[in-house]
Amino acid sequence: MTALKARVVEVVHETADAHSLVLEPAEGDRDRFGYRPGQFLTVRVPSGDGWAARCYSLCSSPLTDDRLKVTVKRVGGGLGSNWICDNVTAGDVLEVLRPAGTFTPSSLDDDLLLVAGGSGITPVMSILKSCLAGGSGKIALLYANRDERSVIFAEELKQLTERHPDRLTVVHLLETVQGLPTPAVLRSLAAPYTDRQAFVCGPEVFMDMVTGTLTGLGARVHVERFFSLEGDPFEEPEPAAETPDGEDAAEVEVEMDGETQTVPWPKSEKLLDALLRAGVDAPFSCREGNCSACACIALEGEVTLDANTVLDEQDLADGLILACQARPVTGRLKITYDG
Repeated sequence: MTALKARVVEVVHETADAHSLVLEPAEGDRDRFGYRPGQFLTVRVPSGDGWAARCYSLCSSPLTDDRLKVTVKRVGGGLGSNWICDNVTAGDVLEVLRPAGTFTPSSLDDDLLLVAGGSGITPVMSILKSCLAGGSGKIALLYANRDERSVIFAEELKQLTERHPDRLTVVHLLETVQGLPTPAVLRSLAAPYTDRQAFVCGPEVFMDMVTGTLTGLGARVHVERFFSLEGDPFEEPEPAAETPDGEDAAEVEVEMDGETQTVPWPKSEKLLDALLRAGVDAPFSCREGNCSACACIALEGEVTLDANTVLDEQDLADGLILACQARPVTGRLKITYDG
């Protein structure tokens, strides 16, 4: 079974419509909750007579926080956010998948530009705290909100700025004060930082505007986008289909958590299913090619992807693939989740 269990230790009311859940892994699952700054958890939520899943970013840092924390902002008509904000209390136990995602810096020593809108601050906060605690780079954060009352982590950001005045710059953009952010305003604010990699998260329209503006300035932009998952990724995978006569299975060497093992990979099967069936604790979430939770790096061999809405040309050039959509082209492959 791929599902993990986490107990809610505390519910923190960050703003009127944003709650943070402080989580404690079940004793037997503790080792499977390791995560990188900017990653997310997939949470199982009730849906009618069945179940669904929703992804929520971790705002905690693996370097500074003893427990994991996700922040959930209520969305009008949102299945998961409304259920969590209305029902989840301290002591409840949630089913989750292991932390995943590629919205994470390759080095904590790099200078970074972080841009967030609303609850998009959640993974950005994890990156920011981790870089300040474990790296040497400078961080600039541009954070857009409706008004002062809707600024999530306002006090924590103030304290971090006071603690790291030479390394952290925070600029708040409030709709009630400056109006909605515009490309011209963003170009002006981002101009000193265009030599840095940028990490952007927030509402879809906001991210599109920011990405277009920063790309036009020559910045390398990473974005975090979440989609409502259509299926229930917590369900066990379908039984393996028989390999057609005359078809040789590929072989894939998998590096994960410092260990290496080799498993057969039928050419008619997706990589994630082959790994899970072989007992490899591979991360995943949507199984639809929309979230990057299952992303890994192909070090040797060639694959095709049935679908891909999250990896850009640079990601693909760097060898990133989506395990839930990958099928083998070559007979022997090598992938890593430790890159």
